[in-house]
Amino acid sequence: MNSLVMRLRQTGSLLLLLMMMMVLLDLTNYVWMLPALSRVSMESVDMRHTLKWRPLQSHCNSTVLYSVQFQGEFELMFLNGSWVDAPDCQQIRHTHCDLTFDLGSDSDYNLQVRAQCGSLLSPWTRLSRPFNRRDTVLSMPEMTVTAVGDALQVSFKKLPLTATINVTVWKRGDELQADVYMMPAEQTPLHVAALQEGAEYCVRAQTVLDTQLHSSSTDTHCVSITGPDASWKQMTTVTVTVIVMAGLLLAVFWSIIHCCPDFCQTYFHKEPLPLSLRPDWDIQILMNVQDAELCEQIHVVPAHLEDQSTELNMMDFVE
Repeated sequence: MNSLVMRLRQTGSLLLLLMMMMVLLDLTNYVWMLPALSRVSMESVDMRHTLKWRPLQSHCNSTVLYSVQFQGEFELMFLNGSWVDAPDCQQIRHTHCDLTFDLGSDSDYNLQVRAQCGSLLSPWTRLSRPFNRRDTVLSMPEMTVTAVGDALQVSFKKLPLTATINVTVWKRGDELQADVYMMPAEQTPLHVAALQEGAEYCVRAQTVLDTQLHSSSTDTHCVSITGPDASWKQMTTVTVTVIVMAGLLLAVFWSIIHCCPDFCQTYFHKEPLPLSLRPDWDIQILMNVQDAELCEQIHVVPAHLEDQSTELNMMDFVE
């Protein structure tokens, strides 16, 4: 009886060992054939969180796909350490994942990523340390300051949604009496009214997150307060200038079109063309008397008369 029990135990152990070997072989063939990913890092600027990693360093005959999971304090403490798939980062081709809306609390998060090539998977590669969104880097805000009547309008671009903007306003030369305005990022622009007309005011701003994390301050922007009637005066000046210029141009054109001949000849005298530009000019060359050629009058006698004259002269010679 004991020997039978021993044989059954040995047989069961062998079967269990064979099953374990088959499972291990299956895992080896389908799970652990790809190498683990490397250089997993988190880049967080102005509360925008992006997980990045190095591409798979292994040959793949098909497209390499990546998947990301995260684990917050709630999953770690109340869900037995389970992991949650990042909805927008499953089976993706690029090597980065935007987790801004997934990491929605100020708790610590564990993050991991793996690669897939066909039916082959790599092991999960975890971020070296937990990430907290309070570790984000705040950049200097982009600020625009304009004067609107007797007020200042301060506007910003690309602000973190959960941040606060500290805006400091003072009259030039009196910075010790500056006013500080705390404005939520979603309530831009800031309107500062009832300022002194003709004075120059300066503005500087800084992004603040949970009163602990501050960005660098912007450069100081100074503008002059022109007063509540400045826009009306400017518009009136421009309108009057346009009307006056149009009237002058109209008067000039009317004068040219309706100009009397005598009046036009008086004020628009026509100059004669120079000799070199006239089409019918004559060329006259003046010469010195000394350089003039001496000419003698030559009488031309026809040939037959010349022969008769010669014969007469010969007859006179014979006689």
